[in-house]
Amino acid sequence: MNYETLEIVVEQGVATVWMNRPDVHNAFNAQLIADITSACRQLDADDAVRVVVLAGRGKSFSAGADLNWMKAAGEASVEENLADARKLAGMLRTLSEMDKPTIARVQGAALGGGMGLASACDICVASDKAVFATSEVKFGIIPSAISPYVLRAIGERQSYRYFQTAERISARRAGEIGLAHEVVAAEELDAKVSEIVTALLQGGPKSQAAAKDLIRAVANRPVSDELVEDTARRISSLRATPEAKEGLDAFLSKRPAAWVPRS
Repeated sequence: MNYETLEIVVEQGVATVWMNRPDVHNAFNAQLIADITSACRQLDADDAVRVVVLAGRGKSFSAGADLNWMKAAGEASVEENLADARKLAGMLRTLSEMDKPTIARVQGAALGGGMGLASACDICVASDKAVFATSEVKFGIIPSAISPYVLRAIGERQSYRYFQTAERISARRAGEIGLAHEVVAAEELDAKVSEIVTALLQGGPKSQAAAKDLIRAVANRPVSDELVEDTARRISSLRATPEAKEGLDAFLSKRPAAWVPRS
């Protein structure tokens, strides 16, 4: 897979997608949005890939929208802006709805759309030097496309504050409000990502995809007869699958399951 704005490294079932525009802090433009969208689709369809790590080359994870791209948007028509916004929203949704587990490796600034990327990933691991912000109101706009993922990560109450103040959120604070699952020293970032990747590789690929779908189905819904019935049907449909049978047999036999990588 060759992309103009990305470098993708695949090793032992783990695909690391490096945003590779370090000179502009991996800021979004139309090409980066298109490349991330395409890469997510291709990696999700590749059975050899078990986990996807999203990372940024250089000092920043992603500083949000490219200033030249934003300036052009300000001079474009409403229809042209809508088309661009749909592509950005579609990219974030594609990342968020991948079947495979996704990890954001945040070593530096994750601002605006960069915070959206970190929120759209299943898991966020941040360096203690990382900083986050929904900075859009400073430019007279709103964090609209990223809002479903940021709200999911930090909740409605915190969003009322940060969507309006555009304050910088330290790595420590990101951990406190649920945006970052882990905050570690910069030199420990890759080790922590590897630790989580190792844990993910122990799980069955189909069950992990089903687990993600389960969360989307259950989150923010009242416990109703319909919801309880849906959860019962989901587990009963999986119990007889080859993956479930292999997982149980491996556990009882005290051996690694077939999907666990051999060292």
